[in-house]
Amino acid sequence: MTGTTPARRPAAAAPGRGRATVFAWLMHEIDTLHPGVFALVMATGIISNAFYFERSRALSSVLFAVNVAVYCWLIAATIMRAFRAPGAMWADLANPRQVFASFTLIAATDVVGVGAALRGWSTLAAAMWLAALLLWLILIYASFAVLAFLNTGHEADVVHGGWLIGIVGTESLVILGTLLTPLFGAAAPLVFVATHMLWGIGLAFYGIYITLFAHRIFFFAFAPEDISPLLWVVMGAAAISTNAGTALIATDSHLAFLRSMRGFIDGVTLIAWAWATWWIPLLVLLGVWKHGLQRVPLRYSPMMWALVFPLGMYAVASLRLSLAADVSVLRIMSLAMTWIALVAWGATAIGLLASLWESYREFARAPA
Repeated sequence: MTGTTPARRPAAAAPGRGRATVFAWLMHEIDTLHPGVFALVMATGIISNAFYFERSRALSSVLFAVNVAVYCWLIAATIMRAFRAPGAMWADLANPRQVFASFTLIAATDVVGVGAALRGWSTLAAAMWLAALLLWLILIYASFAVLAFLNTGHEADVVHGGWLIGIVGTESLVILGTLLTPLFGAAAPLVFVATHMLWGIGLAFYGIYITLFAHRIFFFAFAPEDISPLLWVVMGAAAISTNAGTALIATDSHLAFLRSMRGFIDGVTLIAWAWATWWIPLLVLLGVWKHGLQRVPLRYSPMMWALVFPLGMYAVASLRLSLAADVSVLRIMSLAMTWIALVAWGATAIGLLASLWESYREFARAPA
Protein backbone atom coordinates (compact mmCIF):
# COMPACT_ATOMS: atom_id res chain seq x y z
CA MET A 1 0.00 0.00 0.00
CA THR A 2 2.97 2.30 0.42
CA GLY A 3 2.86 5.13 -2.10
CA THR A 4 4.50 8.36 -3.09
CA THR A 5 1.73 10.85 -2.43
CA PRO A 6 2.76 13.40 0.21
CA ALA A 7 0.31 13.73 3.09
CA ARG A 8 0.13 14.89 6.66
CA ARG A 9 1.72 12.24 8.84
CA PRO A 10 0.11 11.46 12.18
CA ALA A 11 2.32 11.41 15.22
CA ALA A 12 4.10 8.08 15.54
CA ALA A 13 3.68 6.17 18.73
CA ALA A 14 6.64 4.78 20.62
CA PRO A 15 7.73 1.31 19.49
CA GLY A 16 6.41 -0.33 22.65
CA ARG A 17 2.89 0.97 22.36
CA GLY A 18 1.79 -1.89 20.13
CA ARG A 19 -1.73 -1.42 18.85
CA ALA A 20 -1.57 2.38 18.89
CA THR A 21 1.52 2.29 16.70
CA VAL A 22 -0.04 -0.18 14.29
CA PHE A 23 -3.19 1.92 14.01
CA ALA A 24 -1.24 5.16 13.48
CA TRP A 25 0.90 3.47 10.83
CA LEU A 26 -2.19 2.09 9.09
CA MET A 27 -3.76 5.55 8.96
CA HIS A 28 -0.52 6.92 7.54
CA GLU A 29 -0.57 4.24 4.83
CA ILE A 30 -4.16 5.14 3.95
CA ASP A 31 -3.31 8.85 3.78
CA THR A 32 -0.45 8.13 1.36
CA LEU A 33 -2.23 5.44 -0.67
CA HIS A 34 -0.92 5.27 -4.22
CA PRO A 35 -3.66 6.06 -6.79
CA GLY A 36 -2.63 3.04 -8.85
CA VAL A 37 -2.83 0.59 -5.98
CA PHE A 38 -5.75 -1.26 -7.62
CA ALA A 39 -3.22 -2.72 -10.06
CA LEU A 40 -2.78 -5.36 -7.34
CA VAL A 41 -6.43 -6.37 -7.82
CA MET A 42 -6.05 -6.29 -11.60
CA ALA A 43 -3.04 -8.61 -11.49
CA THR A 44 -4.52 -11.07 -9.01
CA GLY A 45 -7.89 -11.13 -10.77
CA ILE A 46 -6.58 -11.74 -14.26
CA ILE A 47 -4.39 -14.62 -13.08
CA SER A 48 -7.38 -16.10 -11.23
CA ASN A 49 -9.45 -15.83 -14.41
CA ALA A 50 -6.64 -17.34 -16.47
CA PHE A 51 -6.51 -20.41 -14.24
CA TYR A 52 -10.30 -20.64 -14.38
CA PHE A 53 -10.16 -20.85 -18.18
CA GLU A 54 -7.31 -23.37 -17.88
CA ARG A 55 -9.63 -25.47 -15.66
CA SER A 56 -7.44 -25.15 -12.55
CA ARG A 57 -10.53 -24.19 -10.60
CA ALA A 58 -9.15 -24.73 -7.07
CA LEU A 59 -6.20 -22.38 -7.58
CA SER A 60 -8.46 -19.93 -9.38
CA SER A 61 -10.90 -19.91 -6.46
CA VAL A 62 -8.16 -19.27 -3.90
CA LEU A 63 -6.85 -16.32 -5.89
CA PHE A 64 -10.39 -15.03 -6.41
CA ALA A 65 -11.13 -15.14 -2.67
CA VAL A 66 -7.89 -13.30 -1.90
CA ASN A 67 -8.70 -10.76 -4.60
CA VAL A 68 -12.21 -10.04 -3.32
CA ALA A 69 -10.83 -9.42 0.17
CA VAL A 70 -8.10 -7.10 -1.15
CA TYR A 71 -10.55 -5.30 -3.43
CA CYS A 72 -13.00 -4.62 -0.60
CA TRP A 73 -10.21 -3.41 1.67
CA LEU A 74 -8.80 -1.05 -0.96
CA ILE A 75 -12.26 0.35 -1.68
CA ALA A 76 -12.69 1.03 2.04
CA ALA A 77 -9.19 2.53 2.28
CA THR A 78 -9.85 4.79 -0.72
CA ILE A 79 -13.09 6.06 0.82
CA MET A 80 -11.30 6.70 4.11
CA ARG A 81 -8.54 8.56 2.28
CA ALA A 82 -11.14 10.75 0.59
CA PHE A 83 -12.29 11.91 4.03
CA ARG A 84 -8.93 11.95 5.80
CA ALA A 85 -6.71 13.41 3.07
CA PRO A 86 -8.90 15.01 0.39
CA GLY A 87 -6.13 17.42 -0.58
CA ALA A 88 -3.72 14.60 -1.36
CA MET A 89 -6.35 12.72 -3.37
CA TRP A 90 -7.21 15.84 -5.34
CA ALA A 91 -3.50 16.45 -5.99
CA ASP A 92 -3.25 12.97 -7.52
CA LEU A 93 -6.25 13.59 -9.77
CA ALA A 94 -4.82 16.94 -10.90
CA ASN A 95 -1.35 15.52 -11.59
CA PRO A 96 -0.69 14.56 -15.25
CA ARG A 97 1.69 11.86 -14.02
CA GLN A 98 -0.86 10.29 -11.69
CA VAL A 99 -4.35 10.91 -13.04
CA PHE A 100 -4.48 7.87 -15.33
CA ALA A 101 -3.46 5.61 -12.45
CA SER A 102 -7.03 6.04 -11.22
CA PHE A 103 -8.19 3.90 -14.13
CA THR A 104 -6.81 0.90 -12.23
CA LEU A 105 -9.99 1.10 -10.13
CA ILE A 106 -12.11 0.70 -13.29
CA ALA A 107 -10.06 -2.21 -14.61
CA ALA A 108 -9.95 -3.86 -11.18
CA THR A 109 -13.74 -3.61 -10.84
CA ASP A 110 -14.24 -5.21 -14.25
CA VAL A 111 -11.70 -7.97 -13.60
CA VAL A 112 -13.39 -8.86 -10.31
CA GLY A 113 -16.73 -8.62 -12.11
CA VAL A 114 -15.59 -11.17 -14.70
CA GLY A 115 -14.56 -13.52 -11.90
CA ALA A 116 -17.95 -13.08 -10.26
CA ALA A 117 -19.82 -13.66 -13.55
CA LEU A 118 -17.85 -16.84 -14.23
CA ARG A 119 -19.05 -18.14 -10.86
CA GLY A 120 -22.69 -17.35 -11.51
CA TRP A 121 -22.99 -14.00 -9.68
CA SER A 122 -24.15 -12.21 -12.80
CA THR A 123 -26.36 -9.63 -11.10
CA LEU A 124 -23.50 -8.47 -8.90
CA ALA A 125 -21.20 -8.40 -11.94
CA ALA A 126 -23.73 -6.29 -13.86
CA ALA A 127 -23.90 -3.77 -11.00
CA MET A 128 -20.09 -3.61 -10.96
CA TRP A 129 -20.01 -3.02 -14.72
CA LEU A 130 -22.49 -0.16 -14.49
CA ALA A 131 -20.50 1.40 -11.64
CA ALA A 132 -17.26 1.04 -13.62
CA LEU A 133 -18.89 2.56 -16.71
CA LEU A 134 -20.09 5.57 -14.72
CA LEU A 135 -16.65 6.05 -13.20
CA TRP A 136 -15.08 5.77 -16.67
CA LEU A 137 -17.33 8.52 -18.01
CA ILE A 138 -16.17 10.78 -15.20
CA LEU A 139 -12.47 9.96 -15.28
CA ILE A 140 -12.01 9.90 -19.05
CA TYR A 141 -12.96 13.56 -19.40
CA ALA A 142 -11.38 14.61 -16.10
CA SER A 143 -8.05 13.05 -17.11
CA PHE A 144 -7.98 14.68 -20.53
CA ALA A 145 -8.94 17.99 -18.93
CA VAL A 146 -5.90 17.62 -16.70
CA LEU A 147 -3.69 16.98 -19.74
CA ALA A 148 -5.18 19.94 -21.59
CA PHE A 149 -5.21 22.54 -18.82
CA LEU A 150 -2.71 21.50 -16.14
CA ASN A 151 0.06 19.94 -18.18
CA THR A 152 3.60 21.09 -18.90
CA GLY A 153 6.24 19.68 -21.21
CA HIS A 154 8.09 18.06 -18.33
CA GLU A 155 5.04 16.49 -16.73
CA ALA A 156 3.75 15.26 -20.09
CA ASP A 157 6.46 12.59 -20.40
CA VAL A 158 4.48 9.61 -21.66
CA VAL A 159 7.11 7.18 -20.34
CA HIS A 160 6.31 8.14 -16.75
CA GLY A 161 2.65 8.96 -17.11
CA GLY A 162 1.15 5.49 -17.25
CA TRP A 163 -1.37 6.91 -19.69
CA LEU A 164 -2.00 3.54 -21.32
CA ILE A 165 -3.74 2.41 -18.12
CA GLY A 166 -6.65 4.49 -19.41
CA ILE A 167 -6.83 2.12 -22.39
CA VAL A 168 -6.80 -0.90 -20.07
CA GLY A 169 -9.73 0.54 -18.15
CA THR A 170 -11.63 1.24 -21.38
CA GLU A 171 -11.13 -2.23 -22.86
CA SER A 172 -11.98 -3.93 -19.56
CA LEU A 173 -15.49 -2.48 -19.92
CA VAL A 174 -15.78 -4.26 -23.28
CA ILE A 175 -14.85 -7.66 -21.84
CA LEU A 176 -17.24 -7.60 -18.87
CA GLY A 177 -20.00 -5.79 -20.79
CA THR A 178 -19.98 -8.37 -23.60
CA LEU A 179 -20.11 -11.20 -21.09
CA LEU A 180 -23.17 -9.73 -19.37
CA THR A 181 -25.10 -8.31 -22.33
CA PRO A 182 -27.88 -10.98 -22.29
CA LEU A 183 -28.82 -9.83 -18.77
CA PHE A 184 -29.92 -6.42 -20.02
CA GLY A 185 -32.96 -7.74 -21.88
CA ALA A 186 -34.46 -5.17 -24.22
CA ALA A 187 -31.43 -2.93 -23.68
CA ALA A 188 -29.02 -5.66 -24.86
CA PRO A 189 -28.64 -4.24 -28.41
CA LEU A 190 -27.68 -0.87 -26.91
CA VAL A 191 -25.06 -2.55 -24.71
CA PHE A 192 -23.70 -4.46 -27.72
CA VAL A 193 -23.30 -1.21 -29.64
CA ALA A 194 -21.71 0.45 -26.59
CA THR A 195 -19.13 -2.33 -26.17
CA HIS A 196 -18.15 -2.11 -29.84
CA MET A 197 -17.82 1.65 -29.48
CA LEU A 198 -15.66 1.31 -26.37
CA TRP A 199 -13.42 -1.18 -28.15
CA GLY A 200 -12.91 1.31 -30.96
CA ILE A 201 -12.27 4.18 -28.53
CA GLY A 202 -9.64 2.10 -26.75
CA LEU A 203 -7.91 1.35 -30.05
CA ALA A 204 -7.95 5.04 -30.99
CA PHE A 205 -6.37 5.96 -27.65
CA TYR A 206 -3.76 3.25 -28.16
CA GLY A 207 -2.85 4.58 -31.59
CA ILE A 208 -2.31 8.06 -30.13
CA TYR A 209 -0.36 6.96 -27.07
CA ILE A 210 1.84 4.36 -28.72
CA THR A 211 2.95 6.91 -31.31
CA LEU A 212 4.00 9.32 -28.56
CA PHE A 213 5.56 6.50 -26.55
CA ALA A 214 7.61 5.06 -29.42
CA HIS A 215 8.82 8.52 -30.42
CA ARG A 216 9.91 9.18 -26.84
CA ILE A 217 11.87 5.98 -26.23
CA PHE A 218 13.45 5.61 -29.68
CA PHE A 219 14.36 9.22 -30.51
CA PHE A 220 15.17 10.88 -27.17
CA ALA A 221 17.75 10.21 -24.48
CA PHE A 222 16.77 7.26 -22.32
CA ALA A 223 17.94 6.93 -18.70
CA PRO A 224 17.60 3.94 -16.34
CA GLU A 225 14.95 5.77 -14.29
CA ASP A 226 12.83 6.00 -17.45
CA ILE A 227 12.40 2.22 -17.37
CA SER A 228 9.67 1.30 -14.92
CA PRO A 229 7.09 -1.49 -14.62
CA LEU A 230 4.60 0.89 -16.25
CA LEU A 231 6.34 0.23 -19.58
CA TRP A 232 4.76 -3.23 -19.56
CA VAL A 233 1.36 -1.60 -19.90
CA VAL A 234 2.34 -1.02 -23.55
CA MET A 235 2.09 -4.77 -24.01
CA GLY A 236 -0.80 -5.15 -21.58
CA ALA A 237 -2.94 -2.57 -23.39
CA ALA A 238 -2.48 -4.44 -26.68
CA ALA A 239 -3.22 -7.75 -24.96
CA ILE A 240 -6.44 -6.52 -23.37
CA SER A 241 -7.48 -5.05 -26.75
CA THR A 242 -6.98 -8.56 -28.15
CA ASN A 243 -9.03 -10.04 -25.32
CA ALA A 244 -11.80 -7.51 -25.89
CA GLY A 245 -11.77 -8.23 -29.62
CA THR A 246 -12.12 -11.98 -29.07
CA ALA A 247 -15.02 -11.28 -26.69
CA LEU A 248 -16.81 -9.37 -29.45
CA ILE A 249 -16.05 -12.12 -31.97
CA ALA A 250 -17.40 -14.86 -29.69
CA THR A 251 -20.71 -13.08 -28.99
CA ASP A 252 -23.46 -12.82 -31.59
CA SER A 253 -25.19 -9.48 -31.28
CA HIS A 254 -27.95 -10.42 -33.77
CA LEU A 255 -27.50 -6.95 -35.26
CA ALA A 256 -26.70 -6.88 -38.97
CA PHE A 257 -24.63 -3.72 -38.65
CA LEU A 258 -22.36 -5.23 -36.00
CA ARG A 259 -22.14 -8.56 -37.81
CA SER A 260 -20.76 -6.69 -40.83
CA MET A 261 -17.82 -5.60 -38.66
CA ARG A 262 -16.81 -9.19 -37.87
CA GLY A 263 -14.05 -9.39 -40.49
CA PHE A 264 -12.57 -6.08 -39.37
CA ILE A 265 -12.58 -7.16 -35.72
CA ASP A 266 -10.94 -10.49 -36.64
CA GLY A 267 -8.06 -8.79 -38.41
CA VAL A 268 -7.46 -6.04 -35.86
CA THR A 269 -7.60 -8.55 -33.00
CA LEU A 270 -4.87 -10.68 -34.56
CA ILE A 271 -2.73 -7.61 -35.23
CA ALA A 272 -3.16 -6.44 -31.63
CA TRP A 273 -2.01 -9.84 -30.33
CA ALA A 274 0.99 -9.84 -32.68
CA TRP A 275 1.90 -6.32 -31.52
CA ALA A 276 1.68 -7.37 -27.87
CA THR A 277 3.90 -10.37 -28.62
CA TRP A 278 6.47 -8.19 -30.37
CA TRP A 279 6.89 -6.00 -27.30
CA ILE A 280 7.71 -8.78 -24.83
CA PRO A 281 11.36 -9.45 -25.86
CA LEU A 282 12.07 -5.70 -26.09
CA LEU A 283 10.65 -5.04 -22.62
CA VAL A 284 12.74 -7.90 -21.23
CA LEU A 285 15.85 -6.40 -22.86
CA LEU A 286 15.10 -3.00 -21.32
CA GLY A 287 14.83 -4.61 -17.91
CA VAL A 288 18.12 -6.47 -18.39
CA TRP A 289 19.82 -3.22 -19.44
CA LYS A 290 18.56 -1.37 -16.37
CA HIS A 291 19.07 -3.98 -13.67
CA GLY A 292 21.86 -6.02 -15.25
CA LEU A 293 24.10 -3.60 -17.13
CA GLN A 294 23.27 -0.38 -15.27
CA ARG A 295 23.24 -2.14 -11.86
CA VAL A 296 20.05 -0.46 -10.66
CA PRO A 297 18.66 -2.47 -7.73
CA LEU A 298 15.25 -4.04 -8.18
CA ARG A 299 12.94 -2.60 -5.52
CA TYR A 300 9.24 -3.02 -4.87
CA SER A 301 6.82 -0.27 -5.80
CA PRO A 302 3.01 -0.40 -6.15
CA MET A 303 3.39 -0.16 -9.91
CA MET A 304 5.21 -3.52 -9.96
CA TRP A 305 1.70 -4.96 -10.27
CA ALA A 306 1.45 -3.11 -13.58
CA LEU A 307 4.06 -5.59 -14.82
CA VAL A 308 2.26 -8.67 -13.48
CA PHE A 309 -1.13 -7.77 -14.95
CA PRO A 310 0.04 -7.67 -18.61
CA LEU A 311 1.55 -11.15 -18.24
CA GLY A 312 -1.78 -12.55 -17.04
CA MET A 313 -3.74 -10.61 -19.64
CA TYR A 314 -1.46 -11.87 -22.41
CA ALA A 315 -2.12 -15.43 -21.22
CA VAL A 316 -5.91 -14.96 -21.34
CA ALA A 317 -5.73 -13.13 -24.68
CA SER A 318 -3.66 -15.95 -26.20
CA LEU A 319 -6.10 -18.56 -24.93
CA ARG A 320 -9.18 -16.77 -26.25
CA LEU A 321 -7.49 -16.07 -29.57
CA SER A 322 -6.61 -19.76 -29.86
CA LEU A 323 -10.30 -20.59 -29.51
CA ALA A 324 -11.42 -17.89 -31.95
CA ALA A 325 -8.77 -18.73 -34.56
CA ASP A 326 -8.56 -22.47 -33.81
CA VAL A 327 -4.76 -22.38 -33.43
CA SER A 328 -3.69 -24.92 -30.82
CA VAL A 329 -0.13 -23.60 -30.37
CA LEU A 330 -1.55 -20.44 -28.80
CA ARG A 331 -3.09 -22.62 -26.10
CA ILE A 332 0.38 -23.87 -25.14
CA MET A 333 1.71 -20.31 -25.05
CA SER A 334 -1.21 -19.29 -22.87
CA LEU A 335 -0.60 -22.03 -20.31
CA ALA A 336 3.12 -21.21 -20.12
CA MET A 337 2.45 -17.50 -19.67
CA THR A 338 -0.17 -18.21 -16.99
CA TRP A 339 2.42 -19.95 -14.82
CA ILE A 340 5.01 -17.25 -15.54
CA ALA A 341 2.45 -14.68 -14.40
CA LEU A 342 1.80 -16.64 -11.22
CA VAL A 343 5.53 -16.74 -10.41
CA ALA A 344 5.76 -12.98 -11.02
CA TRP A 345 2.70 -12.49 -8.81
CA GLY A 346 4.29 -14.47 -5.99
CA ALA A 347 7.57 -12.56 -6.20
CA THR A 348 5.74 -9.22 -6.23
CA ALA A 349 3.54 -10.27 -3.30
CA ILE A 350 6.68 -11.06 -1.28
CA GLY A 351 8.02 -7.63 -2.23
CA LEU A 352 4.77 -6.02 -1.06
CA LEU A 353 4.89 -7.75 2.32
CA ALA A 354 8.56 -6.86 2.79
CA SER A 355 7.82 -3.24 1.85
CA LEU A 356 4.94 -3.03 4.32
CA TRP A 357 7.07 -4.49 7.11
CA GLU A 358 9.92 -2.07 6.41
CA SER A 359 7.45 0.83 6.27
CA TYR A 360 6.05 -0.14 9.65
CA ARG A 361 9.51 -0.48 11.23
CA GLU A 362 10.56 2.95 9.98
CA PHE A 363 7.30 4.46 11.22
CA ALA A 364 7.65 2.86 14.65
CA ARG A 365 11.23 4.09 15.05
CA ALA A 366 10.48 7.65 13.99
CA PRO A 367 10.07 10.33 16.69
CA ALA A 368 6.59 11.69 17.35
